[in-house]
Amino acid sequence: MLTIERALVEKIVAHARADHPDEACGIIAGPIGSDRPVRYVAMTNAERSPTFYRFDSQEQLKLWREMDDRDEEPVVIYHSHTATEAYPSRTDISYASEPNAHYVLVSTRDEDTEEFRSYRIVDGEVTEEEVRVVDTYDA
Repeated sequence: MLTIERALVEKIVAHARADHPDEACGIIAGPIGSDRPVRYVAMTNAERSPTFYRFDSQEQLKLWREMDDRDEEPVVIYHSHTATEAYPSRTDISYASEPNAHYVLVSTRDEDTEEFRSYRIVDGEVTEEEVRVVDTYDA
């Protein structure tokens, strides 16, 4: 199960809506081993595409080094789908390389509906998980 603060969900959805019709992408880092997403980082979709995303390689390298320095890991890796449901594509599955991460997808195909789903993707196996949105982790 992914437990995530409402403010972080709102940031992900806002980023997805702002980048529409292109896919948006980013991560939420957290302390190594905590499974608690805390530090939101919007990334640049280097593809600038409505059907595909790829982190800018320089931006990703800088962020991963920064996470190493801060003893963090990517707890959530997110992106949006602009015309389809929030379910990982074959490409998404093949690119999933962080076995401990929650892979969050947001669909922006309908501007009146919020579709926010989370998955674990390990060795090509996709498992949807429950998302529990909280106001604060202290609650």
